[in-house]
Amino acid sequence: MAILERIDHTLGVVELRLNRPDKKNALTRDMYALLVEQLNAAAEDDTTRALLISGEGDAFCAGNDIADFLSGAQDPRQLQIIIRFLHTLVDFPKPLLAAVHGDAVGIGTTVLLHCDTVIAADTLKCQMPFVRLGLVPEGGSSLLLPQRLGQRLAFELLVEGKPFGAAEAMQLGLVNQVVTASDLANLALARASAIAALPPDAVRISKKMLKAQQRDELHSVIDAEAKLFAQRLSSPEAQSAFMAFLNTNN
Repeated sequence: MAILERIDHTLGVVELRLNRPDKKNALTRDMYALLVEQLNAAAEDDTTRALLISGEGDAFCAGNDIADFLSGAQDPRQLQIIIRFLHTLVDFPKPLLAAVHGDAVGIGTTVLLHCDTVIAADTLKCQMPFVRLGLVPEGGSSLLLPQRLGQRLAFELLVEGKPFGAAEAMQLGLVNQVVTASDLANLALARASAIAALPPDAVRISKKMLKAQQRDELHSVIDAEAKLFAQRLSSPEAQSAFMAFLNTNN
């Protein structure tokens, strides 16, 4: 079974579906590598007009696979693929959409900040529990969330790790539309197809214009976050939190 499934729809829509439903699509380093490969391929392929990210099973993405993450944390170079994925998201030149449902934890939420359109099922449950795990925000969230929500709300979500559902995500402007779980796949594909039908060069140039003012700063923030994140991984606080998590889930 492929851990990342590529589905080529009509009208130039490519769907990348996270496919570890038994692990709630928790991301491994191998999955990050495949995502980078597919994002780069879609960026270079003239027939691809929009990219849709989704998740198989009852969750979109439960964050990083903790066991895989810890095995790579002993050598920070092993985690570079995650940073490469984030930079690839920032530079992706075509419309990027997400269809999200169920749990969206950690990177499962911060990845949405880089999407141009997010369609959410009413089952969506988001949380960014970085500080609870002894870590710090990642994925450019320490820049993007304060910009969009203000410092106080960003603190509530990133530091306190407050969970929130689809309705609140909509109110916060983190998703574009909330639909029923049964309608999610069809409506997200319809939205992607509608965007793909627009003049592709005009779409690409417009997206570049919208992102231009913060692109360089976002790359710098992602690198700065990654450095602090790597330092925190070996901290007693993080090690204790990880061990407690693994013991609870074994």
